[in-house]
Amino acid sequence: MERMVEKMNEQNPDLVVIAGDIFDNEYEALDDPDRLITILNRIESKYGVYACYGNHDIDEKILAGFTFSKKDGKKISDIRMDEFLKKANIQLLSDEAVLIEDSFYLYGRPDYERPGRGVETRKTPAEITKELDTSKPIIVIDHEPRELKELADAGVDVDLCGHTHDGQMFPGNITINFFWENACGYLKKGKMHNIVTSGVGLFGPNMRVGTKAEVCPVTIHFSK
Repeated sequence: MERMVEKMNEQNPDLVVIAGDIFDNEYEALDDPDRLITILNRIESKYGVYACYGNHDIDEKILAGFTFSKKDGKKISDIRMDEFLKKANIQLLSDEAVLIEDSFYLYGRPDYERPGRGVETRKTPAEITKELDTSKPIIVIDHEPRELKELADAGVDVDLCGHTHDGQMFPGNITINFFWENACGYLKKGKMHNIVTSGVGLFGPNMRVGTKAEVCPVTIHFSK
């Protein structure tokens, strides 16, 4: 986590976004939450740090990479996860937009499979942009790289995603391309730019084979 923050700060970023899977299903997996909060508070960003939740940011038991669903009740984030982000100065966006410097929108979508606390049904791409001023750039953070055509058709300019880990281990980085239109990297869909990062973290086995963990710098030029 310290190396991650160092690499972020080396970029002198205007904005830092985290596209989900901040936690690994159960809050108790954090060995030292207070130390992690201190580290994350060192992120230097002109306009702040924003995040959306992913499919692992929920309260669900996990063993050897496999999750065990609760028999009843909706899958939601542990309230301690939400409080962790607040203390770490990371603003969670859950089906909501922020207008930054009166210049562009940043919209955070709930996870497709597990939308979490406070969201019964996440908004469609058309609903996202309906109440926004589409003359301004719209940047979306969405954990899973789904609905790319729908987002592009709705007027989204940039869609930033994670989830796939680029397959994490060979040959997953090859087979994953059968499941996602853009499994990792850059894709232009209509007029929209979609970027899927392989992410910093891991799922299941604590290793990567044939893939790289990354902090993904993105430079956006706004045209008048």
